[in-house]
Amino acid sequence: MRLTHFGHSCVLVELNGSKILFDPGNFSHGFEGVTGLDAILVTHQHPDHADPERLPALVDANPDAALYSDPQTAAKLGGRWNAVRAGEHFSIGEVQVTGAGGEHAIIHPDLPMIDNTAFLLGDAVNPAQFMHPGDSLVVPEQSVDVLALPAAAPWLKIWEAVDYLRAVAPRVAVPIHQGILREEASGIFYGRYSDMAPAGTEFRVLDEESDVEIA
Repeated sequence: MRLTHFGHSCVLVELNGSKILFDPGNFSHGFEGVTGLDAILVTHQHPDHADPERLPALVDANPDAALYSDPQTAAKLGGRWNAVRAGEHFSIGEVQVTGAGGEHAIIHPDLPMIDNTAFLLGDAVNPAQFMHPGDSLVVPEQSVDVLALPAAAPWLKIWEAVDYLRAVAPRVAVPIHQGILREEASGIFYGRYSDMAPAGTEFRVLDEESDVEIA
């Protein structure tokens, strides 16, 4: 598996011969020139996950890419976008994709809830080789190999992220959703996740816009 982190929640996953891009939002950078994508997956409608200014050009530059998102975003974007709900399965080349969760984490009880589909990538033998939860803390039934871990958000406390990391207990955890952090403050969060990760979990920060092989 090869990962490229374009900042915040935007991650390119190259797995089993397919190139799948997650959540190209307005806090991310460097994804604009990516071509040859097999799929674009969007977890939910917030602009830091689906940039309304740059997403259309990305789709145009990847005319053969399959487009999948949560139901509300699919309805909003229209066109070729396909809705994915929790428990649904589909394939992108040799990659099996599974939807999970269904709702965004609560920001405040006075705000309306929106859809959020977490995505698991893998195959029939190991269906959760990679998991992107979007803005949720959904714990899947499957054993997760690599987890994209939300690091900081208006809806998230450090202790919640630590407990989520422990509940999922992946082999590797890579932080995402850190676009709201100042660079000099990121160590406060990363240090806690690294020190308090469960036994057997490697916490690994990815350099932005650099591809990394995770065996």
